[in-house]
Parts: sequence; structure tokens; C-alpha cells
Amino acid sequence: MFLLLLLTATLLHAQPAFEVASVKPSNDSMGGVQGGCHGIDSKSTPVPLGRCVITDGRLSHMIGIAWDVSMKNLKSEPDWIARGGDRFNLEAKAEDPRTTTEKQLLQMLQALLIERFKLKFHREEVKESGFAMEVGKNGPKLNESTADRMGFDGGKPVPGRPAAVSVRKVSMAMLAEIVSAYGPGPTIDKTGLTGEYDFKLNWDDTEGPSLATALQEQLGLKLVPQKVTTSLFVVDSAEKPGPN
Repeated sequence: MFLLLLLTATLLHAQPAFEVASVKPSNDSMGGVQGGCHGIDSKSTPVPLGRCVITDGRLSHMIGIAWDVSMKNLKSEPDWIARGGDRFNLEAKAEDPRTTTEKQLLQMLQALLIERFKLKFHREEVKESGFAMEVGKNGPKLNESTADRMGFDGGKPVPGRPAAVSVRKVSMAMLAEIVSAYGPGPTIDKTGLTGEYDFKLNWDDTEGPSLATALQEQLGLKLVPQKVTTSLFVVDSAEKPGPN
């Protein structure tokens, strides 16, 4: 037992940590959540190298960035974690920005959120009705991206109104996440396409075409109903952080 405790303590001590970190309440949430983490291998981000910067974010937003969790797959109590006016500004800097990867920054961000928010959570896997996104019988209608960074234009669709998104340098796995958020149910990527693409997608669930039809007609992709396994991130408890 003593050796196990000693090994655990050694591993925790070896876990990389930010050189400096600050988490403060946000006084202005009009601009919405922004930010991320910028490691030496990150593809694109406006955040300075070797830092994680998140502004006007709820704890749910920060969890989404740190653990790559979709808001649809996050279950949380108490209510302030994912709703309400409690937003925060987080800024943290790695000890050596020139050698720190994005994965290392995200691991440090996870540890920071656990520490500052007294965050406790567990994972649950559930099977539910959903869709597999596959290539249609006539092949994909996609162009390889020429953009130097990922981009997304188009707000959250409003029920009863036409919707449109324009994306740059997006993988099929990311498209599946977009379809999961906007479409008829959770969707997983089974296209077998490994590139990154630029495309526009227009649909209207009231007047047509539906999102599923638009995917087929405009991108050459189809949604096939099937049971999918969804991993839920369940917050058991959390506390608002005190002064830094």
C-alpha cells in the first residue's frame, strides 16, 4: 500500500502544470465564449503560443475545450455550470511555450479545472438511436481544403427558418459533430474520408430540403439509421472558484 501511495504521489508530481494560471469571473459576456489552447502542433488558434486563454466561458464551455466534449454530451448539476450568467475568464501559460504540445496544454487545463472548480465527474456510455454518416452511391461532392486554418460561418439554426453554414478545413468527424448538433440525432462518421474540406450547406427543416437531404444532394453524403454509442461526461459536483 505504501509503495502504491508513493507511486501515485510521484506520478501526480510529474504531471506537467502551468507556470502561471488565472481564473476570474467575467464582467462582460456580450461577446460570447472565445479562445482555446495553442501548442506547438496546433493547426490554428488566435491564442498566443504556449497558453490556454478562454474568455466569457461557462464551466461547461471550458470542460468542452479541455476534454473535447460536445455540449449535447455533457450532463451537469448544479444549474450554473451550463446555464445562467456565471461566466469566467481563464488565462494560463506553460513553463516553456516552445516545447509544449496542444495535448499537454489540454492535460494541464483539465488539472486546472479540477483544482480551481473542485470538479468531480465520471463518464457514462449509453446506446441510443442515431445515424452513421456514409458516402452516397454516387460518391462525395467535396473539395479538399485550401485554407490555412479552420473556419466556421453560420449561427445556430432557428426553428422554422432556413439554415446555412460555411466551413473551411473541416474533417468528416467534425462534420458529424455539426450534424449531431443540428440534425435529427447523434451521428458518427463512417465515410472513410480522411481529408479536410471546404463546403457550404443550406437546409430548411420546414420548407425543405431537410438537413439529411441537403447532405445527400449538396455533399454526396447520406445518413443511415443505426444504434450509436454516446459517451456522456457527467459532472457530479463543482464549486465556483475563489480568488486566485
